[in-house]
Amino acid sequence: ASRSPGSGPRSYLAFRDKLTPASGFQSAQMRQIEIVLGLDDALRVHMGSGESYLEALKAHDGSDSPALRRVQAERRGVTLKQAVDEWLYRTPIGGLGPDKSGAEEAVARFVADYESAHASEVDRTAELAVSRARRAADTADLRARFEDEKRQLHTFLHPSAAEGGVRRARIRAAALFIIQNPELPLLAWPREVLSGLVELEQTLLVFRQRHARMVERVIGRRVGTGGSTGVDYLDKTALGARIFADLWALRTFQIQPKANPPPEEPEFYSFRNG
Repeated sequence: ASRSPGSGPRSYLAFRDKLTPASGFQSAQMRQIEIVLGLDDALRVHMGSGESYLEALKAHDGSDSPALRRVQAERRGVTLKQAVDEWLYRTPIGGLGPDKSGAEEAVARFVADYESAHASEVDRTAELAVSRARRAADTADLRARFEDEKRQLHTFLHPSAAEGGVRRARIRAAALFIIQNPELPLLAWPREVLSGLVELEQTLLVFRQRHARMVERVIGRRVGTGGSTGVDYLDKTALGARIFADLWALRTFQIQPKANPPPEEPEFYSFRNG
């Protein structure tokens, strides 16, 4: 069907000012979704309007609103990310949970074995890339990039105290252990859970990206009705910090099945009767 001469962005602009200061910032449901998933306040993209996402939910006179109260109540609950982290922390590595004797040593062996296998895979890929380089000048740059991949894995598996130290190290090692060993019967379902979490967050990111393009198509890069930077803000939320950042990072560090180091105590992860 053909559009009428007055349809489209121009017609929207005819009444857009009447929406001010209403904004997507006032979507309590979106804030609740983010909180339930586990988006940390420190990782939120600044709205650029001079107020926090909680202040944006207040009534026009500055008082509490039903939306604000719902969001504040949600902040007191356990998030999905917290629950997943706790589950991963308890995951046995080498057949040993975190409270078992020798657990730290089992994690250290797994990490060392995996870093060694990963380094071999990276070196193999690097040699292949270098052999196909068209210019000799590219060789040094290629080798530097592949060496950086190895350093990234080491940093990831040895987080600083600020990142969570030993506890975060075990959580990351457990996630890597699960996604690299789906052939072990008791790890098949956990791997699907971790893959599902990445897919869930991808769906949220795709929504944000599509929303940004829709807004840009209609109003370009105008200031948002709520005072934000408009499309620039929306783009930052689509490309900003990830809730399940560790699971996304693991995509960089996976290696092919035949290169995977054999897991310790594989029988522990088999189905058992009784």
